[in-house]
Amino acid sequence: MTWVSTVDYYRIINQQTNERLDGFNSTKILLYSLNFEEDFKLAADADKWEEIADTFTEISRRLETAGAECIVICANTPHLVADIVRQKIHIPLIHIAEATAAEVKRKGIKKIGLLGTKFTMERNFFKDKLAQQHIETLIPAADDREFIHLSILNEFSKEIFAKATKEKYLVIINKLIEQGAEGIIFGCTEIPLLLKQDDCLVPVFDTTLIHAKAAVDFALKE
Repeated sequence: MTWVSTVDYYRIINQQTNERLDGFNSTKILLYSLNFEEDFKLAADADKWEEIADTFTEISRRLETAGAECIVICANTPHLVADIVRQKIHIPLIHIAEATAAEVKRKGIKKIGLLGTKFTMERNFFKDKLAQQHIETLIPAADDREFIHLSILNEFSKEIFAKATKEKYLVIINKLIEQGAEGIIFGCTEIPLLLKQDDCLVPVFDTTLIHAKAAVDFALKE
């Protein structure tokens, strides 16, 4: 959705491919880059998610027609409509929450903290995928959710990663740990640019990295 984390997707997917295949191998990618301003305005209106679903379906169909063999929506929030898009295309869509839930389960974690936009934290599309793996989700308090949401929109999308913001995130994360969180999901693809595993007392789940690796797994599975 923003160019900031899309750069990381492109880098990780190609790095992972080259590490696995060696030589001069990289990944064949059809990249459809969106104007975040347009999508943000739609997302801000609670009644516009149907329109967003239509937009992502049309983009996915264009990519499918162009030869794509799977779809990767390079952001967490638009996965709110991912299941709708899935029903209207003929190639697999690699779901960021499904890939993350599988990784959380693999680590044996039963209770997880989730950070992201308010859509990601408050709607059920991500939490439902975790629940399917018998994982309980904790989200921050309302004022902390507001802080995280605004920092993503007003700072991270503009490639601003301030020390004070990082410190506030760590306070929020520690509150979730006190509530029983055994790990933390960075459920916004820009959060891993602010925080790393070394910053946290519990395992963190970088959705950008997990999703990108899932795409490479799909691409190289044969």
